[in-house]
Amino acid sequence: MKRAILTGATGAVGTALIQNLISHEVEVLVLCRSGSERNQRIPEHPLVTKKICALNELAAVQNDTGKSYDVFYHFAWEGTTGAARNDLYLQNQNVRYALDAVGAAKRFGCHTFIGAGSQAEYGRVEGVLKPDTPAFPETGYGMGKLCAGQMTREYAHQLGLSHIWVRIVSVYGPNDWAGSMVMTTLRKLKNGEVPQFTKGEQLWDYLYSGDAAEAFRLAGERGRDGKVYVLGSGKARPLAEYIRDMRDAVNPQAEIAIGAIPYGEKQVMHLQADLSELNRDTDWRPLVSFRMGIREILRNAGKGEESC
Repeated sequence: MKRAILTGATGAVGTALIQNLISHEVEVLVLCRSGSERNQRIPEHPLVTKKICALNELAAVQNDTGKSYDVFYHFAWEGTTGAARNDLYLQNQNVRYALDAVGAAKRFGCHTFIGAGSQAEYGRVEGVLKPDTPAFPETGYGMGKLCAGQMTREYAHQLGLSHIWVRIVSVYGPNDWAGSMVMTTLRKLKNGEVPQFTKGEQLWDYLYSGDAAEAFRLAGERGRDGKVYVLGSGKARPLAEYIRDMRDAVNPQAEIAIGAIPYGEKQVMHLQADLSELNRDTDWRPLVSFRMGIREILRNAGKGEESC
């Protein structure tokens, strides 16, 4: 891979992937929304070029760079949190944008389209998530992601592109959404607040964003056409253990209120990725432990970066 294109490049995975690609001397074109404060997260680097293109402009964007690209990574998605996850019209529009991204990939000369899916496509599953685990999404977000993965695969093949869909389980790291469990917990602990949680019995699989970025790069270089990969650490621990790890990293004496709030409706109790297909095709393995990743977030926050 010599050149790649990214949408949604300002989140935890997108920013990590840009840095990963740079480190491997891959030229990166970032399609970003005009006026977004998050654009400051995109590194200024000779290998990185920004082009203004919002999601609703993907259908018309043209390749005026004079270059041909190899892999198109589509991370951008509207309505990922809160009530918007069940805004069915919005989620349906995201499917259209994903199809528009495939068309853009073709116009920019890409041979491969890689989309970011989600564990939400599966719904509630008691067991390890595999590419062929039956998918029964229970939210508009999960339904939209499942549909986008299937429809972009068909459209990519119609246009002669290879297609890979990566279902992300739970990624954390610098530039993560400020309202995520990890970022909220770290912020409250640093501010001397007492964060409240459920009993934390859920078995959860967390993957550091830098490891996720490496997986996406390798998928672009070694992934197989038509494949669905599940992306996580491959190991699950009770959520309460992750919470205690964060407490210990910030202040071992800090108070945490585990069991203070009830489980939500349709609470997912087991998230764990089966990495066998991804390992087999790309030889990727996660390297960063949860504790190491939390220390990295705190280190970045200490440098004044927007991390938690």
